[in-house]
Amino acid sequence: LPRLVREFVAQNNTTQIKHVIQILSQEFALSQHPHSRKGGLIGLAACSIALGKDSGLYLKELIEPVLTCFNDADSRLRYYACEALYNIVKVARGSVLPHFNVLFDGLSKLAADPDPNVKSGSELLDRLLKDIVTETNQFDLVGFIPLLRERIYSNNQYARQFIISWILVLESVPDINLLDYLPEILDGLFQILGDNSKEIRKMCEVALGEFLKEIKKNPSSVKFAEMANILVIHCQAADDLIQLTAMCWMREFIQLAGRVMLPYSSGILTAVLPCLSYDDRKKNIKEVANVCNQSLMKLVIPEDDEMDEAKPSTTLPAEPTSEESLSKPEAATSGESPLVWVTTALNQPLSFPCSCERIQVTLNLDGIVQVLDYHLSDTSIGMMTRIAVLKWLYHLYIKTPRKMFRHTDSLFPILLRTLSDESDEVILKDLELLAEIASSPAGQTEEGHSPSDGSDVRPGPVELHVPARAGQLSSSSTKGLECSPSTPTMNSYFYKFMINLLKRFSSERKLLETRGAFIIRQLCLLLNAENIFHSMADILLREEDLKFASTMVHTLNTILLTSSELFQLRNQLKDLKTPESRNLFCCLYRSWCHNPVTTVSLCFLTQNYKHAYDLIQKFGDLEVTVDFLTEVDKLVQLIECPIFTYLRLQLLDVKNNPYLIKALYGLLMLLPQSSAFQLLSHRLQCVPNPELMQTTDNTKPSTSFKRTAASNIDYTELLQHFEKVQNKHLEARHQRAGRAEQLDRRVVL
Repeated sequence: LPRLVREFVAQNNTTQIKHVIQILSQEFALSQHPHSRKGGLIGLAACSIALGKDSGLYLKELIEPVLTCFNDADSRLRYYACEALYNIVKVARGSVLPHFNVLFDGLSKLAADPDPNVKSGSELLDRLLKDIVTETNQFDLVGFIPLLRERIYSNNQYARQFIISWILVLESVPDINLLDYLPEILDGLFQILGDNSKEIRKMCEVALGEFLKEIKKNPSSVKFAEMANILVIHCQAADDLIQLTAMCWMREFIQLAGRVMLPYSSGILTAVLPCLSYDDRKKNIKEVANVCNQSLMKLVIPEDDEMDEAKPSTTLPAEPTSEESLSKPEAATSGESPLVWVTTALNQPLSFPCSCERIQVTLNLDGIVQVLDYHLSDTSIGMMTRIAVLKWLYHLYIKTPRKMFRHTDSLFPILLRTLSDESDEVILKDLELLAEIASSPAGQTEEGHSPSDGSDVRPGPVELHVPARAGQLSSSSTKGLECSPSTPTMNSYFYKFMINLLKRFSSERKLLETRGAFIIRQLCLLLNAENIFHSMADILLREEDLKFASTMVHTLNTILLTSSELFQLRNQLKDLKTPESRNLFCCLYRSWCHNPVTTVSLCFLTQNYKHAYDLIQKFGDLEVTVDFLTEVDKLVQLIECPIFTYLRLQLLDVKNNPYLIKALYGLLMLLPQSSAFQLLSHRLQCVPNPELMQTTDNTKPSTSFKRTAASNIDYTELLQHFEKVQNKHLEARHQRAGRAEQLDRRVVL
């Protein structure tokens, strides 16, 4: 047969050559008899060897019958087919490349053959084909990619190993740029990474590592946008290796592609945020996710607040403008879980230009805010994730306040609920965010269009003092506001915040008891303390639940008298030198009247000793309860604290402070024989005899009484207001007692 073929070649008789190949194919290789098929395969290989370099002219006729035998049920015959094809390819070399796809398809099936001999033969043929591909520059990569994309989803281990080996080979060939087609095979590679075989996983890791190195070397030629959603999906994989690898890729993509990744922010956050709460068992994933989160946050810039989402941005022609080109993570619809947004990632890949400096990306906050809201509302989410969500919201309010205030009404309820969180750190971040919302200039609304406060509408205009030097906070106390462009002045949301915070305290008394002081003290650091106390006093003045009003006033008074954060406010009230401080005193006084003892302590703080004495005289008309006496006891303890040092020193000036001494004696008369009684009694015993305290120099005026009694304050009217409020409390107590008595009667009946 070889001699016959060589004669035909010498005669250039192509017709006879084709006839010989046809006979070998039809009558032998494709025969029903197995021995005939074996003979036909041997004959075709011999014919190819005889043809030599001319075999390239007849490759289609030579290869097709051999590939058909790859599917034969007889393993021995499949081995003969491998051997025959090996000889055909060895002779033809580069000429077989136009037929590469059919050869690759056949080999991919033999790679999973159960017979070891067939598998061994296919491996020899596979190596030969790889050698041919690496030594030529005529490989048709475009035509091969669809087949590779199809075969890469095989679940057979040997087929997967075969696919990865070919990807590694193609990746190593300088003339073949497989990186351009990486979006076509990346999803399949990540699926292979989850294979049960350690060897296959290792091979896949190597392949992905090589691709990532090439991406870092040539970021300008990478189609980041087309692969973003693929990474988002695999960043949520249950397999740790897949998740870690995808997260590492995501980290590099965000750092290399920059703002090109912004349209995928909501999907990225959906994948990244839960990882931030992982324990030490997934420490590596947690660390990489944290870097992704920080890098993505840095991509949001103040210019994003200036871009109008309603109008199409003026960009290069390469920027997608149709609705179909919108990112799936950003195309959020109402009632749809954020976890669903990335499931169709591969259906409509985007093709952004890779040089992010030359394009303009419009930040769509809707999807991002929905993802953040979803994670903050989920009670099963870990603490670090909730902190990250609050940091994101704070960052967005700093960078894009105008756009973010469109979402404030929907975010406000969940932010208020977060104040009940178990973690102090979460509450601190939540308070920073709420303070930014309440103080940002972007929150100002036109008159008559203030944010809705629900059923609690602010009754009439109430003037709240906003100091020119807002808050006068030290740099160490402005925690979380160093980078804020806002000044701690009030906007339209400030009063809404105060109303809803008090509502929260009213409905959750445990929150008031355990975290109330902590929350208010932190707010005094973040916002203007005078504004907070002024507004809360104004709201409590209209509070219908008198018991809550009394409790809240007691809490605020304790904070005012004991917190280091309110040192300046105490000094301002102590002297009452300015109209603003006197206005604040009157506002506080009217609400403090809900609690008689706190009203006296406010008078002590502001050095209104005569009025304090007048108030104590009215205590004889009040119902003296155990709670009342307990509060008097606490006031006596406070008088012994450093805050009231100035008051104790004024006891030395008996002549100018007679009402201070009378007021203290009044408290003493109210107390039963207790430790507080003994404490105050011993203090009053230390008051010197006024005659002994007289000095020879009577020319200098006394400076211990720092202002006249008038101070432009109508104390008679304040006293009348006190009596009015206490009468309301007395009526309320009687009503509660009456209801309790009626209930007891019903129980008896």
